[in-house]
Amino acid sequence: MKLSFAFCSVLLLASALHAEVKLSKVFTPHMVLQRGMAVPVWGSAAPGEKVTVDFAGQSKTATADAKGAWSVKLDALKASAEPRTLTIGSQKIDDVLVGDVWIGSGQSNMDMVVTSYTAGDPVLAEAAKQTYPQLRLLRKEAGATWELSTPETNPKFSALLFSFGFPLQKELGVPVGLMVGAVGGTPSGFWLSEEMYRSDAASAAAVKAFAPTYKYDELVAKYAVDKAKYDAEFATWKPLADAARKEGKPLPPAPRAPQGVGKAGETNSGKVGQLFEAYIRPYVGYAIKGVLWDQGESRTNIVGVDQVTLMGALIGGWRKAWGQGDFPFLYVQKPSGGGCAFDYSQPMNRLAEKFAPLPKTIPNNPDAQYSHVAFEQIMKYPNTHMVISSDLGNGIHPPNKSGYGARAVQVALAVAYDKGTEYLGPQLASHSVQGDKVMLTFKHTGKGLAFKNGDKLQGFMIAGADKKFFWADARVDWASVFVSSKDVPNPVAVRYAWSSAFPWANLFNQDGLPAQPFRTDTW
Repeated sequence: MKLSFAFCSVLLLASALHAEVKLSKVFTPHMVLQRGMAVPVWGSAAPGEKVTVDFAGQSKTATADAKGAWSVKLDALKASAEPRTLTIGSQKIDDVLVGDVWIGSGQSNMDMVVTSYTAGDPVLAEAAKQTYPQLRLLRKEAGATWELSTPETNPKFSALLFSFGFPLQKELGVPVGLMVGAVGGTPSGFWLSEEMYRSDAASAAAVKAFAPTYKYDELVAKYAVDKAKYDAEFATWKPLADAARKEGKPLPPAPRAPQGVGKAGETNSGKVGQLFEAYIRPYVGYAIKGVLWDQGESRTNIVGVDQVTLMGALIGGWRKAWGQGDFPFLYVQKPSGGGCAFDYSQPMNRLAEKFAPLPKTIPNNPDAQYSHVAFEQIMKYPNTHMVISSDLGNGIHPPNKSGYGARAVQVALAVAYDKGTEYLGPQLASHSVQGDKVMLTFKHTGKGLAFKNGDKLQGFMIAGADKKFFWADARVDWASVFVSSKDVPNPVAVRYAWSSAFPWANLFNQDGLPAQPFRTDTW
């Protein structure tokens, strides 16, 4: 019996509609779904098509809107290492676990892969050889899918995020999923959307205050001169480089192009949000536990907006986009290293700066925008926590990635899971002048204050009304420190570790975490 033309058309149309059901790139085999909260699942289909999602005994149905978008929310799930199937229409996604999902983002220290560090990091090298059945990885590359953590996949994943993930999973005893979106050499201005930046009142205020001081025309003129010089140098370099390539010889050093000049509130190069759209937007909405961020060397690239201000727009913007409230946002302190360690026998501290005597000359002020002091200020945003790095080893790309990961786990356990003990070093809480002494009180004292290395507590500078600083004598009294100097009979201000690097500053809490630089003055 022949089928009518009309009936065949209906069958073909139904088949086409069904075939159009598509999923977001984050839904693939081996994925981890976030426990303890509603779990969004979304994709596209033909307008008006009904899509049913089944998982762990739940069944949810949505109808695609006029643009073909659909989404459902699974009810909160319990952690489970049992491989189960997520069914979406006729599609089946196998080996789905339930646990905690963390996103890692930033620039090169988040982007560089495990193989870049194994030669100098024995802990990481050994970990990379292992299989972690309950650890799942999602790389940033186009077309990437969730992968099992194995000796074959680990080397290609972010060294820092992997160093965070494998000990965290072991500590929690539940599946952990890691999603990375990071690119080396990139500013924070590329990692928040245009709307997040333009709608941020603090960023707008910073630009407004900066604009009258900005000599844009002079900088443009200087750029023109520098660009002409670069073009001439490049014209000389290129034939030499081409010849070296043909002969298989090393290329001569290339001239460095000058950076463009943006107007106040605009980028010097590139576009606000370009990396957010490419690498973070596809993750937005996927239920997560939190974020681990490592970026700052490249600042913001937005003229007139400092890193602390823009990170407020980024953190708040990401949280608004996800719609999960103030999820934990962990970030690595910058600059990397610079201080001594409490216990050099600990693997995470093995590459810390060696303790040094006090400099004969009082150090100059650290960089106002790129210093340990500046980056500590990012913690003023809700549920935002710093991963102390001053005692973990220095360098633009510090080689001790397993140590950085372990410290990040220490922070995560304390702030995201209510586990563990102290996670920050002593921070100044208050100070008072008492005759010829200044009493400093601290928070995050843990088991109490202590000094380590050398035979005395040091690293404090003290000054009178003349603003002339001298090294201070200091002593610990449980949660306080008393400082004084024979050269300053009437003290007014105290600073601690007030330098870009401070291997000579040795205040810690007894939990082994270094005190953070501070000053009591505003000079």
